[in-house]
Amino acid sequence: MRMTLRSRTVLITGAARGIGAELARQAAAKGARVAAVGLEPALLTTVTAGLEGDGHTWHEADVTDQGAVAAAVDAVARAHGGIDVVVANAGVANLGTVAVSEVEALVRTIEVNLIGVVRTASATLPHLRTAGGYLLLMSSAAAFTALPGMAAYCASKAGVEQFGTVLRLENARTGLGVGTAHPIWIDTDLVRDLRQDLPTFQAGLSRLPWPLSTVVSVRRCAETLIRGIERRRRRVYVPRTIGGVQLARTLFTGPVAEAVLNRTAGEQVATMEAEVRALGRSFGEHSVGGGER
Repeated sequence: MRMTLRSRTVLITGAARGIGAELARQAAAKGARVAAVGLEPALLTTVTAGLEGDGHTWHEADVTDQGAVAAAVDAVARAHGGIDVVVANAGVANLGTVAVSEVEALVRTIEVNLIGVVRTASATLPHLRTAGGYLLLMSSAAAFTALPGMAAYCASKAGVEQFGTVLRLENARTGLGVGTAHPIWIDTDLVRDLRQDLPTFQAGLSRLPWPLSTVVSVRRCAETLIRGIERRRRRVYVPRTIGGVQLARTLFTGPVAEAVLNRTAGEQVATMEAEVRALGRSFGEHSVGGGER
């Protein structure tokens, strides 16, 4: 069943920059009323001020703070008379392996990417059920692949995939649609920071097999996500070829893939750990450590 976004209220977390900001722009261009949620008020103000149409709002909230999420959701529902679509997009990625990462950075990555999705879904579910709406949870191609230096990120995105699958089953008879999004590398601040901060990441990216080495523009990613929302998809792949990776996930996480990775992993990991120690920080330059992709 195709859903039009015109006159619908669309709540997007992590909306101050990257995928979230571009989603806000494209949803507004479709006639939606956008509620942008994030941690950077100045950027949220700029994003909403530049949207087509009227009635857009922004709300400051850390997705790991249930009180803040609930307050933002209540404000959106009051301002717009309900919520039709939610995109749980907020996400971060810590730098480095488990051995050199601060444990709080690892935990924070999981808290934002997975627990933040859980908190967002829980707070918005009553409104979405009433509207017979649609909830899109931001997972990743990392949900069914494994890369050194991305343990917490991969774990969090795999958790989002499973959470979304179960949530869809739980709401099969309520009229609420639930989907998970699985983008590959998107040209956002998050990925740019990784490429700039860690030369080993850039080198490793170039050695990945197609389509895992693909880098997609933010605009193209958002276009694909918007189509997925309109069609209330169970899964949205960016690009579509990532769907084949999921079908063959045992090849990418099994012993053969591990043997291939291990050919260069030892040297790569040692170099990456040295790079992270030299940086002296746990997140990318543009990451607020808690909200934007």
